[in-house]
Amino acid sequence: MLQKITHGRVLELRFDRPPANAFNHALLSALIEAIDAAPGEGAEGLVISGSPGLFSGGLDVPTLLTLDREGVLATWGAFMQVCAKLAACPVPVVAALTGHSPAGGAVISLFADYRVMARAGEKGPYRIGLNETQVGLVVPGPIQYALKRLVGERIGERLLVAGEMIESTRAAEIGMVDEVVELDQVVPRAIAWLEAHLNLPRRAMLVTRAMSREALIQAICAPKAIDLGPFIEGWYHPETQGVLKALVARLGK
Repeated sequence: MLQKITHGRVLELRFDRPPANAFNHALLSALIEAIDAAPGEGAEGLVISGSPGLFSGGLDVPTLLTLDREGVLATWGAFMQVCAKLAACPVPVVAALTGHSPAGGAVISLFADYRVMARAGEKGPYRIGLNETQVGLVVPGPIQYALKRLVGERIGERLLVAGEMIESTRAAEIGMVDEVVELDQVVPRAIAWLEAHLNLPRRAMLVTRAMSREALIQAICAPKAIDLGPFIEGWYHPETQGVLKALVARLGK
């Protein structure tokens, strides 16, 4: 489910859970373990990547709908823990968005240091967005903060309320991603960005980085962020369950 590919000082963690690289508890646990272990194993920078054409489809909704409340809470808790691990990672992280990045796929990228996204595929531009409201979910506050940190309050509000998926070039224009390149250049550009930063005086770069990310870390690690009770109650709201079940039914056709 998670490939580890070494590029010199940089470790690439590539999602490998066909067909959509959807996050279940096992993949999230593997990602947490890999992020934790990477610096101690010699990685000075991380790249998080996906499959060509699709970074990640987000959380595995069909599986989540089969779980009891405890299982749903554990999976969402693991997802939020991944976000916290990325925010507080002691080495720089680049999200290599190798295709469409809806919902949880987009969320993961918000907590990286930098985002490189593929421009387009055979069927048109790749898209990214937090489309949770379209499936009846409320985006947790720390994730809303992470998006607005990149794009600003007004644009962030509009994207969140509408649950809008935007094209890669538009995402770059508003700052949701930092670079848009051809698909085969996404991972190389991510590595190149990391290498440039790893060539800076190491202590100064890392301390400055940690100071700059302090508010992001506090937002995702705060007690309120860890308390998923209200979010889980929303997950079980009849309207949300109806929309999610209809979505799964469409996916199964």
